Amino acid sequence: MTAGMDWGVALLLVAVGGAVGAVVRHLVSMPPLGPFRGVLLVNVLGAAALGGLVALSDRLSPSLFLLFGTGLCGAMTTWSTLAVQTWELGRFSVWRGAVYLAVTLALGLLAALVTYVALA
Repeated sequence: MTAGMDWGVALLLVAVGGAVGAVVRHLVSMPPLGPFRGVLLVNVLGAAALGGLVALSDRLSPSLFLLFGTGLCGAMTTWSTLAVQTWELGRFSVWRGAVYLAVTLALGLLAALVTYVALA
């Protein structure tokens, strides 16, 4: 918990951000993008957003970081879905599964780095 913040307020901020993040992930994963491209997109966008939030963390209120960083980015991005989708692709083609995982990780790291450097 954030020091000095009421735990109920902190939980509410994370819950609201998480609800929005989960809905965004669901909507982006629908056609025309579909589940694989949609999850790739939200993971990269979420990494970029979190990189920017971390860069700005000394200028953001703890409330905003809980709402957008922990809540929205935490729910919008997902390791479990990435793992399952990598496995699903890998069942039919190990190469496709490996490329999907590598592209997601590389783009996510690059997105986080770019926004962190741009805003730090």
